[in-house]
Amino acid sequence: MHAQRGNLDHLRDVLATYMARKGLRFDEQRRLHHRDLFHAPAHITIEELLGQVRSADPRVGYATVYRTLKLLAESGVASERHFGDGLTRYELADGDTHHDHLICIECHGITEFEEPRIESLQDEVAERYGFDLRTHKHELYGVCAACQSQKRGSKARN
Repeated sequence: MHAQRGNLDHLRDVLATYMARKGLRFDEQRRLHHRDLFHAPAHITIEELLGQVRSADPRVGYATVYRTLKLLAESGVASERHFGDGLTRYELADGDTHHDHLICIECHGITEFEEPRIESLQDEVAERYGFDLRTHKHELYGVCAACQSQKRGSKARN
C-alpha cells in the first residue's frame, strides 16, 4: 500500500483509538498483520496478504487475516475496493488526498492516478444540481498499454 510516513503514523493512531474503543487487544499476531499490510503494495487481496503473513508465521489462518482486514476497514484505516473481477482488494486510507483508478480488463492491473480537472468538474456538476458531494469513486475500465502491445505483437507474428 502506498502511504507516506506521516500518514502511516496517523493511521496507526486511528487504529489504536478504534481498538481501544472496541476493547480489542493489540497482540503480537495482530501487530504482524498490521505491519505487513502497512508495507504491502496497494490493492492487496486477502490471499496475497495471507502469503506475506505466512512467510513470517506459517500458522496464521485465512480467517485471521480476513478478520484483521475487516477490522482495518471498519476502523477507517483501510478501504475495501471491488474492481469487477470478483476479488476484494484493500488499500490504506490516504487521508486528505484522493486518487482514481484505471483497471485493465485483461491483466487486471490497476493504475492509480490523480487528475485535478476531474475533481473540479465533478464539483461543478454537483453544485449545478445542488448536490452535497461527500465522496466518490472513479474507476475507468479498459485495456492497458502493455496488453495492447502484447496483442499487437501476437497479431504481427500470425
